[in-house]
Amino acid sequence: MKRIIIIGFVWLMAAGVSAQHVQQRDVLEMARKVNGYFMKKYADPTKPTNVGRIRPSNLWTRGVYYEGLMALYEIDADKRYLDYTDSWADFHQWTARNGIKTCHADDQCCEQTYLDRYMMTREERMIEHVRENLDQQMKTKIGWWTWIDAIQMSMPVYSKMYRATGEQNYIDHAMKMYTWSRDTLAGGLFNAAEGLWWRDQDYVPPYQEPDGKNCYWSRGSGWVYAALVRVLSDLQAMPKNKTTKRYYKQLKRDFVLMSAALLSCQREDGLWNASLVSTNYEGKELTGTSLFLYGFSWGIRNKILKAKDYEEACHRAWKGLVRDCVHRDGFLGYVQGTGKDPSAGQPVTYTKVPDFEDYGTGCFLLGAVEYYKMLLF
Repeated sequence: MKRIIIIGFVWLMAAGVSAQHVQQRDVLEMARKVNGYFMKKYADPTKPTNVGRIRPSNLWTRGVYYEGLMALYEIDADKRYLDYTDSWADFHQWTARNGIKTCHADDQCCEQTYLDRYMMTREERMIEHVRENLDQQMKTKIGWWTWIDAIQMSMPVYSKMYRATGEQNYIDHAMKMYTWSRDTLAGGLFNAAEGLWWRDQDYVPPYQEPDGKNCYWSRGSGWVYAALVRVLSDLQAMPKNKTTKRYYKQLKRDFVLMSAALLSCQREDGLWNASLVSTNYEGKELTGTSLFLYGFSWGIRNKILKAKDYEEACHRAWKGLVRDCVHRDGFLGYVQGTGKDPSAGQPVTYTKVPDFEDYGTGCFLLGAVEYYKMLLF
């Protein structure tokens, strides 16, 4: 009898491991499907976008896609991903949109991928113009990040440059910019009491949603949350001194505050509304959900968040994304179009094609890859 119990226990353990690996495989296959849809539809990565007007393909929406693609490459080392990326970057001469003199965070988003590729190859040409751009910006004033999306678009560029070069002035400048947006602009865009961010100075109190609640845009807070993950990861990889320890502690504290706030407003179906705490524009939304899955999964894996508190939320978010958002061909539904608040791109539906598809794919890939890694943890 004892032998049967032992055999049964071993079988259950093996079944559990097997089930876990099936789940991991399914996550990877889903990420491949979503990315495959995008790469097939946008086979020429150098081709400009044409949504209302012609824009070069190194604009921020495409930059976010490549963040996701570089993440996917970490768990699925397919050379096609690098070829696709390098063709795009070579075409744009590894330069920010609008050139090395730009100080606009959206223009700089693509530089994150240039730095990711540099870390793989150490080819100086990949970051030569990034360095020029950041050095030029650091000579100007603090305070360019007047909207919270900018924190994701630009702050990781500085932290990645710090990681690539070891030159602390890059992370010093990034923290000055972040702190200015967090604490000074319009009295501070981060409401530490509620753990969420106002998108820009137009949404701080006395602005209210129709139900009297604060306006916290899901993707806006998602951008900041993703940036915290990326910058904290870079700081973890570097030698610590008194100053960088302080930076890490500050960003980690904000990350934990945000995590608790986001956990409290997850929908029963696993997704998040476009408006996080208001009844205005309730409804499923993919980009914020994907970014929150990205952060929760990373936080668990790095032992910043307790698995007992956040793991189930990750499972629910992933199941919700797959069940409600991913079409059979890899197209993503419930992607809110570009804008600055919960009203943008409404109604957000399963079948509606957003004005830009690329950043939705990038967000999904970031969440999927980090969730996959968490399952291995």
